[in-house]
Amino acid sequence: MGIFDIADDLSRWVEDAQEGLSGLTEPTLRLGVTGLSRAGKTVFITSLVANLLDRGRMLHLEAQAEGRILAAALRPGPDRETPRFDFEGHRAALLGPEPHWPSSTRNVSTLRVSFRTRPGGLLGSLTGPGALHLDITDYPGEWLLDLPLMSQSYAEWSAKALAEAEEPARAPHAGEWLRLAHDLAGKPFEETDARALSAAFTAYLDACREAGLSGLAPGRFLMPGELEGSPALAFAPLPPGPRKGLRSELDRRFEAYKRAVVRPFFRDHFAKIDRQVVLVDLLSALDAGPAAVEDLRRALPKILEAFRPGERSWLAPLLGRRIDRILFAATKADHIHHTQHDRLTAILRALLREAEDRAAFKGAKTRAMAVAAIRATTEQEVMRDGRALPCVRGTLAETGREAALFPGDLPESPSEVLEAARHGTERGHDPARGWLEGGFRAMTFSPPKLSLKPGDGPPHVRLDRAAQFLLGDKL
Repeated sequence: MGIFDIADDLSRWVEDAQEGLSGLTEPTLRLGVTGLSRAGKTVFITSLVANLLDRGRMLHLEAQAEGRILAAALRPGPDRETPRFDFEGHRAALLGPEPHWPSSTRNVSTLRVSFRTRPGGLLGSLTGPGALHLDITDYPGEWLLDLPLMSQSYAEWSAKALAEAEEPARAPHAGEWLRLAHDLAGKPFEETDARALSAAFTAYLDACREAGLSGLAPGRFLMPGELEGSPALAFAPLPPGPRKGLRSELDRRFEAYKRAVVRPFFRDHFAKIDRQVVLVDLLSALDAGPAAVEDLRRALPKILEAFRPGERSWLAPLLGRRIDRILFAATKADHIHHTQHDRLTAILRALLREAEDRAAFKGAKTRAMAVAAIRATTEQEVMRDGRALPCVRGTLAETGREAALFPGDLPESPSEVLEAARHGTERGHDPARGWLEGGFRAMTFSPPKLSLKPGDGPPHVRLDRAAQFLLGDKL
């Protein structure tokens, strides 16, 4: 460790100590919000904050129901180096005269909501009003999948990536990258070759993501943030061979990526989080097919490992030991009828249970929930062939027209879904109705035009219950 590393660690220790002292009088709860691509992180944070500022729809947030929240407001956060989450811009996109979904998370950002509260019981009469700062950190879930790289060499990572590229769900997208990798494997280093190989590997990862797959790393290849176009991302896996030429340089870049990109993210941002939300676009995975669900099942243990690695893990000093509650939320629950919400939650719980077992997860309190940060639909029953179908009505994103549609039924048995996904089977498959027996198909809706009453935040599904789990005890 060099002198600059020691000085940096000392500076961070002083900052943490100062923060701890201020927390004795005005406690801070640090909430991380993440999820894999298209899970709705930006919309979730925007609606959560809007509903914490105007709490008319937060009926299941106990502190609000009991009148103990006296005021809430946005305040400057303590981290002056991290970009501020653009709450005002995202809120305008969702609630403006021509509402549209805001742009997705591309980098780390933070936002502070400060509460003035009245403690309950005898404590309230003795101490008077209190305060709580809620610091929300938004970051791409893809970056969490970089954590396993920290324990891998370049050769190990390459071998794993090449083996994954042979899987049926990934093989159709890997041709160009694999051809280039085999052509260049034994050649001397040329920057143009390194960049061409990196571009082909990134295109392969992006195609896998478009196919509905989740467990894709390195995360910065898909969500580069401030590193877009940087030489730090100009590397890719190669087949086995002597460590020389191009392979030797890519090996060095892989190690530099871990040292200069992965480690600072976990040290500077992730290790400071107290509680965590993981958003999962489970409906889209179910719609995409068995491979997408199986890929999600394999990605969750990697995500859980980042939250609680085990008491003796070498990762503990890097990750910290702070996280004590994690909410796993299946998003876009408004895209199905409320009678299907329990089934959606049950499938998520089954995925989570397997992930906990495989990751040797322990310590934090977890909960699975079906939510919708912005309710884009209403419910309606439609008669068809003498049967009342539970439909959802909204504005379709593709056509812009309003329609009431029946999305199909989710399976009653989560174990059957996971078993079919694990083995890639499609028993009873009807191509016109999808791979699930109930014929479920995901739909995409535009945000609704809203006219909110004073004191009301945007309409949602269970956002108040999510808030109660995440911060209710601190209010």
